[in-house]
Amino acid sequence: MKRNSIRAYIILTLLLNLGGIHLTHAEASFPSRPLTMLIGFNVGGSTDVQGQVLAQILTEQLKQPVQIIYHAGAGGGAAAAMLAESQDQGYTFQYGLSLPYTFTPLINPASYSINSFRYVAGITLDQNAFITGPNKPFKTWGEFIQYAKTNPGLIYASQNAQDRFVIQRVMQRENITLRIVPTSGGSGMAPLILSGDADIAFSGGTHSIYTDSGLMHVLASLADERLAYYPDVPSLKELGYEVSVHAIRVVAVPANTPDSHVKILAQALKNVSQDPRFQHITEKRIKMPVIFMEEDELNTLFSNQLNEYQQLISESRHLKNIPSALDDKKNNRWAVQE
Repeated sequence: MKRNSIRAYIILTLLLNLGGIHLTHAEASFPSRPLTMLIGFNVGGSTDVQGQVLAQILTEQLKQPVQIIYHAGAGGGAAAAMLAESQDQGYTFQYGLSLPYTFTPLINPASYSINSFRYVAGITLDQNAFITGPNKPFKTWGEFIQYAKTNPGLIYASQNAQDRFVIQRVMQRENITLRIVPTSGGSGMAPLILSGDADIAFSGGTHSIYTDSGLMHVLASLADERLAYYPDVPSLKELGYEVSVHAIRVVAVPANTPDSHVKILAQALKNVSQDPRFQHITEKRIKMPVIFMEEDELNTLFSNQLNEYQQLISESRHLKNIPSALDDKKNNRWAVQE
Protein backbone atom coordinates (compact mmCIF):
# COMPACT_ATOMS: atom_id res chain seq x y z
CA MET A 1 0.00 0.00 0.00
CA LYS A 2 1.54 3.26 -1.05
CA ARG A 3 0.68 6.53 0.57
CA ASN A 4 -0.16 9.12 -2.02
CA SER A 5 -0.70 12.85 -1.72
CA ILE A 6 -1.44 13.61 -5.40
CA ARG A 7 -4.02 16.32 -5.90
CA ALA A 8 -7.59 15.19 -6.46
CA TYR A 9 -7.90 16.02 -10.13
CA ILE A 10 -4.68 14.19 -10.99
CA ILE A 11 -5.77 11.15 -9.01
CA LEU A 12 -9.16 11.11 -10.68
CA THR A 13 -7.57 11.29 -14.11
CA LEU A 14 -5.39 8.31 -13.33
CA LEU A 15 -8.26 6.31 -11.85
CA LEU A 16 -10.59 6.94 -14.76
CA ASN A 17 -7.96 5.87 -17.29
CA LEU A 18 -6.86 2.64 -15.65
CA GLY A 19 -7.33 -0.27 -18.03
CA GLY A 20 -9.17 -3.44 -17.01
CA ILE A 21 -7.95 -7.04 -17.25
CA HIS A 22 -10.22 -9.10 -19.52
CA LEU A 23 -11.24 -12.36 -17.84
CA THR A 24 -12.93 -15.33 -19.44
CA HIS A 25 -15.91 -15.88 -17.12
CA ALA A 26 -18.45 -13.35 -15.86
CA GLU A 27 -18.27 -14.35 -12.22
CA ALA A 28 -14.66 -13.17 -12.04
CA SER A 29 -15.20 -9.91 -13.94
CA PHE A 30 -15.17 -7.84 -10.74
CA PRO A 31 -12.70 -6.95 -9.55
CA SER A 32 -10.47 -7.54 -12.55
CA ARG A 33 -7.85 -4.94 -11.64
CA PRO A 34 -6.48 -3.17 -8.53
CA LEU A 35 -8.80 -1.15 -6.33
CA THR A 36 -8.31 2.20 -4.61
CA MET A 37 -9.50 3.01 -1.11
CA LEU A 38 -9.86 6.72 -0.31
CA ILE A 39 -9.28 7.85 3.26
CA GLY A 40 -10.40 11.41 3.85
CA PHE A 41 -8.07 12.11 6.76
CA ASN A 42 -4.36 12.42 7.43
CA VAL A 43 -1.98 9.57 8.15
CA GLY A 44 -1.74 8.63 11.83
CA GLY A 45 -5.36 8.88 12.99
CA SER A 46 -7.60 5.99 13.92
CA THR A 47 -9.10 5.67 10.42
CA ASP A 48 -5.61 5.24 8.99
CA VAL A 49 -4.65 2.68 11.66
CA GLN A 50 -7.78 0.68 10.93
CA GLY A 51 -7.79 1.31 7.19
CA GLN A 52 -4.38 -0.25 6.64
CA VAL A 53 -5.60 -3.55 8.09
CA LEU A 54 -8.84 -3.26 6.12
CA ALA A 55 -6.93 -2.82 2.86
CA GLN A 56 -4.74 -5.82 3.62
CA ILE A 57 -7.69 -8.13 4.26
CA LEU A 58 -9.67 -6.84 1.28
CA THR A 59 -6.65 -7.53 -0.92
CA GLU A 60 -6.86 -11.16 0.19
CA GLN A 61 -10.64 -11.34 -0.14
CA LEU A 62 -10.90 -9.72 -3.57
CA LYS A 63 -7.70 -11.21 -5.03
CA GLN A 64 -6.62 -7.77 -6.19
CA PRO A 65 -4.35 -5.14 -4.58
CA VAL A 66 -6.11 -2.41 -2.61
CA GLN A 67 -4.12 0.83 -2.59
CA ILE A 68 -4.80 3.58 -0.05
CA ILE A 69 -4.93 7.21 -1.16
CA TYR A 70 -5.15 9.86 1.56
CA HIS A 71 -7.10 12.95 0.52
CA ALA A 72 -7.73 15.04 3.62
CA GLY A 73 -10.06 18.00 3.92
CA ALA A 74 -13.47 19.07 5.19
CA GLY A 75 -13.72 16.24 7.71
CA GLY A 76 -13.76 13.63 4.95
CA GLY A 77 -15.81 15.80 2.60
CA ALA A 78 -12.96 16.41 0.15
CA ALA A 79 -12.56 12.69 -0.42
CA ALA A 80 -16.33 12.30 -0.73
CA ALA A 81 -16.41 14.98 -3.43
CA MET A 82 -13.63 13.18 -5.24
CA LEU A 83 -15.50 9.87 -5.03
CA ALA A 84 -18.73 11.43 -6.30
CA GLU A 85 -16.95 12.47 -9.51
CA SER A 86 -15.51 9.01 -10.09
CA GLN A 87 -16.99 6.73 -12.75
CA ASP A 88 -15.00 3.79 -11.44
CA GLN A 89 -18.06 1.80 -10.26
CA GLY A 90 -16.63 0.21 -7.15
CA TYR A 91 -12.98 0.08 -8.12
CA THR A 92 -12.63 3.29 -6.13
CA PHE A 93 -14.33 3.49 -2.76
CA GLN A 94 -14.09 5.56 0.39
CA TYR A 95 -13.69 4.27 3.92
CA GLY A 96 -14.43 6.44 6.92
CA LEU A 97 -17.13 7.88 9.12
CA SER A 98 -20.57 8.61 7.71
CA LEU A 99 -20.80 12.29 8.68
CA PRO A 100 -19.37 13.63 5.37
CA TYR A 101 -22.42 12.12 3.66
CA THR A 102 -25.12 12.85 6.23
CA PHE A 103 -24.01 16.19 7.69
CA THR A 104 -21.39 18.06 5.67
CA PRO A 105 -23.54 18.77 2.55
CA LEU A 106 -26.17 20.35 4.79
CA ILE A 107 -23.88 23.11 6.07
CA ASN A 108 -21.18 23.65 3.46
CA PRO A 109 -21.42 24.12 -0.31
CA ALA A 110 -20.73 20.68 -1.75
CA SER A 111 -20.58 19.10 -5.18
CA TYR A 112 -22.39 16.03 -3.89
CA SER A 113 -25.36 14.97 -1.78
CA ILE A 114 -26.23 11.89 0.24
CA ASN A 115 -27.72 10.43 -2.96
CA SER A 116 -24.39 10.62 -4.80
CA PHE A 117 -23.28 7.34 -3.25
CA ARG A 118 -24.21 3.79 -2.42
CA TYR A 119 -23.35 2.69 1.09
CA VAL A 120 -22.02 -0.84 0.72
CA ALA A 121 -21.67 -1.72 4.39
CA GLY A 122 -20.99 -0.31 7.83
CA ILE A 123 -18.33 -2.20 9.75
CA THR A 124 -17.52 -0.08 12.81
CA LEU A 125 -19.48 2.02 15.28
CA ASP A 126 -17.58 5.29 15.66
CA GLN A 127 -16.81 6.48 19.19
CA ASN A 128 -16.92 10.28 19.08
CA ALA A 129 -16.16 12.06 22.32
CA PHE A 130 -15.06 15.23 24.06
CA ILE A 131 -11.71 14.58 25.73
CA THR A 132 -9.05 16.35 27.80
CA GLY A 133 -5.41 15.87 28.71
CA PRO A 134 -3.47 14.65 31.75
CA ASN A 135 -2.78 17.86 33.65
CA LYS A 136 -6.04 19.79 33.58
CA PRO A 137 -7.94 20.61 36.80
CA PHE A 138 -10.99 18.65 35.60
CA LYS A 139 -11.57 15.00 34.76
CA THR A 140 -15.36 14.94 34.33
CA TRP A 141 -17.84 16.92 32.23
CA GLY A 142 -19.32 18.63 35.26
CA GLU A 143 -15.90 19.70 36.51
CA PHE A 144 -15.05 21.07 33.06
CA ILE A 145 -18.22 23.18 32.89
CA GLN A 146 -17.61 24.64 36.34
CA TYR A 147 -13.99 25.44 35.48
CA ALA A 148 -14.96 27.01 32.14
CA LYS A 149 -17.46 29.32 33.84
CA THR A 150 -14.70 30.92 35.89
CA ASN A 151 -11.97 30.68 33.24
CA PRO A 152 -13.33 32.07 29.95
CA GLY A 153 -11.35 31.52 26.77
CA LEU A 154 -10.27 27.91 27.26
CA ILE A 155 -8.95 26.34 24.07
CA TYR A 156 -11.16 23.84 22.26
CA ALA A 157 -9.54 21.80 19.46
CA SER A 158 -12.07 21.32 16.65
CA GLN A 159 -11.74 18.81 13.85
CA ASN A 160 -14.84 19.36 11.74
CA ALA A 161 -18.03 21.35 11.25
CA GLN A 162 -20.07 18.81 13.15
CA ASP A 163 -18.23 19.06 16.44
CA ARG A 164 -18.24 22.86 16.14
CA PHE A 165 -22.04 22.85 15.94
CA VAL A 166 -22.24 20.71 19.05
CA ILE A 167 -19.80 22.76 21.12
CA GLN A 168 -21.65 25.95 20.16
CA ARG A 169 -24.83 24.49 21.61
CA VAL A 170 -22.93 23.67 24.80
CA MET A 171 -21.54 27.21 25.01
CA GLN A 172 -24.95 28.74 24.54
CA ARG A 173 -26.64 26.57 27.13
CA GLU A 174 -23.89 26.86 29.75
CA ASN A 175 -23.06 30.53 29.04
CA ILE A 176 -19.36 29.79 28.65
CA THR A 177 -16.84 31.04 26.10
CA LEU A 178 -14.29 28.77 24.46
CA ARG A 179 -11.66 29.65 21.88
CA ILE A 180 -12.12 27.28 18.94
CA VAL A 181 -9.02 26.32 16.95
CA PRO A 182 -8.83 23.93 13.99
CA THR A 183 -6.66 20.82 14.03
CA SER A 184 -5.48 18.44 11.34
CA GLY A 185 -7.42 15.42 12.53
CA GLY A 186 -6.58 13.03 15.33
CA SER A 187 -2.89 13.23 14.53
CA GLY A 188 -3.07 17.02 14.88
CA MET A 189 -5.33 17.04 17.92
CA ALA A 190 -3.25 14.66 20.04
CA PRO A 191 -0.11 16.85 20.39
CA LEU A 192 -2.22 19.85 21.46
CA ILE A 193 -3.97 17.86 24.17
CA LEU A 194 -0.84 16.03 25.36
CA SER A 195 1.15 19.26 25.60
CA GLY A 196 -1.66 21.10 27.37
CA ASP A 197 -1.92 23.72 24.64
CA ALA A 198 -5.58 22.75 24.19
CA ASP A 199 -7.87 22.29 27.17
CA ILE A 200 -10.47 20.03 25.58
CA ALA A 201 -10.97 18.53 22.13
CA PHE A 202 -13.19 16.51 19.89
CA SER A 203 -11.92 13.02 19.13
CA GLY A 204 -13.30 10.41 16.78
CA GLY A 205 -11.16 7.61 18.17
CA THR A 206 -7.53 8.67 18.53
CA HIS A 207 -8.06 9.16 22.27
CA SER A 208 -8.34 5.38 22.71
CA ILE A 209 -4.59 5.03 22.16
CA TYR A 210 -3.89 7.29 25.17
CA THR A 211 -6.60 6.64 27.75
CA ASP A 212 -5.15 3.46 29.28
CA SER A 213 -1.98 5.36 30.21
CA GLY A 214 -3.95 8.29 31.63
CA LEU A 215 -2.65 10.72 29.03
CA MET A 216 -6.20 11.46 27.87
CA HIS A 217 -9.53 11.41 29.68
CA VAL A 218 -12.97 11.08 28.11
CA LEU A 219 -15.36 13.78 29.36
CA ALA A 220 -18.52 12.91 27.43
CA SER A 221 -19.76 10.60 24.69
CA LEU A 222 -21.08 12.25 21.54
CA ALA A 223 -22.77 9.05 20.39
CA ASP A 224 -26.41 8.27 21.07
CA GLU A 225 -25.35 6.22 24.07
CA ARG A 226 -22.35 5.72 26.33
CA LEU A 227 -19.19 4.56 24.59
CA ALA A 228 -18.65 0.81 24.62
CA TYR A 229 -15.18 1.01 26.17
CA TYR A 230 -15.90 3.93 28.52
CA PRO A 231 -19.17 2.85 30.16
CA ASP A 232 -18.75 5.16 33.16
CA VAL A 233 -18.72 8.30 31.01
CA PRO A 234 -22.16 9.84 30.27
CA SER A 235 -23.38 10.85 26.84
CA LEU A 236 -24.33 14.42 26.01
CA LYS A 237 -27.93 13.28 25.70
CA GLU A 238 -27.80 11.93 29.26
CA LEU A 239 -26.44 15.29 30.33
CA GLY A 240 -29.49 16.97 28.85
CA TYR A 241 -28.14 18.49 25.63
CA GLU A 242 -30.41 16.56 23.22
CA VAL A 243 -27.72 16.32 20.59
CA SER A 244 -25.41 13.59 19.35
CA VAL A 245 -22.89 12.94 16.61
CA HIS A 246 -23.61 9.29 15.88
CA ALA A 247 -21.48 7.93 13.06
CA ILE A 248 -20.86 4.59 11.39
CA ARG A 249 -17.61 3.82 9.61
CA VAL A 250 -18.75 2.81 6.15
CA VAL A 251 -17.54 1.88 2.70
CA ALA A 252 -19.15 4.08 0.05
CA VAL A 253 -19.03 3.83 -3.74
CA PRO A 254 -20.36 6.11 -6.51
CA ALA A 255 -24.12 5.93 -7.03
CA ASN A 256 -23.71 4.39 -10.49
CA THR A 257 -21.99 1.28 -9.12
CA PRO A 258 -23.93 -1.80 -10.30
CA ASP A 259 -25.61 -4.21 -7.89
CA SER A 260 -23.21 -7.01 -8.82
CA HIS A 261 -20.19 -4.97 -7.72
CA VAL A 262 -21.88 -3.85 -4.51
CA LYS A 263 -22.80 -7.44 -3.67
CA ILE A 264 -19.22 -8.65 -4.07
CA LEU A 265 -17.83 -5.78 -2.00
CA ALA A 266 -20.46 -6.30 0.69
CA GLN A 267 -19.63 -9.99 1.04
CA ALA A 268 -15.92 -9.17 1.28
CA LEU A 269 -16.64 -6.58 3.98
CA LYS A 270 -18.78 -9.04 5.91
CA ASN A 271 -15.82 -11.41 5.89
CA VAL A 272 -13.58 -8.56 7.04
CA SER A 273 -15.86 -7.90 10.01
CA GLN A 274 -15.38 -11.53 11.07
CA ASP A 275 -11.61 -11.55 10.58
CA PRO A 276 -9.64 -11.71 13.88
CA ARG A 277 -7.08 -9.21 12.57
CA PHE A 278 -9.72 -6.57 11.89
CA GLN A 279 -11.46 -7.30 15.17
CA HIS A 280 -8.19 -6.93 17.05
CA ILE A 281 -7.14 -3.60 15.52
CA THR A 282 -10.66 -2.22 15.96
CA GLU A 283 -11.64 -3.53 19.38
CA LYS A 284 -8.26 -3.68 21.11
CA ARG A 285 -6.23 -0.89 19.49
CA ILE A 286 -8.75 1.86 18.72
CA LYS A 287 -11.48 0.54 21.06
CA MET A 288 -14.47 0.62 18.73
CA PRO A 289 -17.18 -2.03 18.31
CA VAL A 290 -17.08 -4.08 15.12
CA ILE A 291 -20.51 -4.27 13.47
CA PHE A 292 -21.95 -5.20 10.10
CA MET A 293 -24.76 -3.16 8.58
CA GLU A 294 -26.03 -3.76 5.06
CA GLU A 295 -26.96 -1.12 2.51
CA ASP A 296 -30.70 -1.06 3.30
CA GLU A 297 -30.05 -0.63 7.03
CA LEU A 298 -27.65 2.22 6.39
CA ASN A 299 -30.09 3.98 4.07
CA THR A 300 -32.76 3.93 6.78
CA LEU A 301 -30.35 5.12 9.47
CA PHE A 302 -28.96 7.94 7.34
CA SER A 303 -32.43 9.15 6.37
CA ASN A 304 -33.35 9.45 10.05
CA GLN A 305 -30.07 11.21 10.82
CA LEU A 306 -30.67 13.75 8.06
CA ASN A 307 -33.85 14.86 9.80
CA GLU A 308 -32.05 15.17 13.13
CA TYR A 309 -29.13 17.13 11.68
CA GLN A 310 -31.41 19.50 9.78
CA GLN A 311 -33.07 20.38 13.08
CA LEU A 312 -29.67 20.84 14.73
CA ILE A 313 -28.53 23.16 11.96
CA SER A 314 -31.72 25.20 12.04
CA GLU A 315 -31.34 25.81 15.76
CA SER A 316 -27.59 26.46 15.55
CA ARG A 317 -28.07 29.26 13.02
CA HIS A 318 -29.60 31.30 15.81
CA LEU A 319 -26.61 30.91 18.10
CA LYS A 320 -24.68 33.96 19.18
CA ASN A 321 -21.29 34.66 17.61
CA ILE A 322 -18.52 32.64 19.22
CA PRO A 323 -14.84 33.78 19.16
CA SER A 324 -13.03 31.37 16.89
CA ALA A 325 -9.82 31.08 14.94
CA LEU A 326 -12.05 29.94 12.09
CA ASP A 327 -13.71 33.36 11.93
CA ASP A 328 -10.53 34.58 10.26
CA LYS A 329 -11.23 34.21 6.54
CA LYS A 330 -7.66 33.10 5.95
CA ASN A 331 -8.33 30.13 8.23
CA ASN A 332 -11.91 29.51 7.14
CA ARG A 333 -11.38 25.93 6.10
CA TRP A 334 -12.47 23.05 8.25
CA ALA A 335 -9.63 20.79 9.28
CA VAL A 336 -9.98 17.05 9.03
CA GLN A 337 -11.20 14.47 11.49
CA GLU A 338 -9.67 11.09 11.97
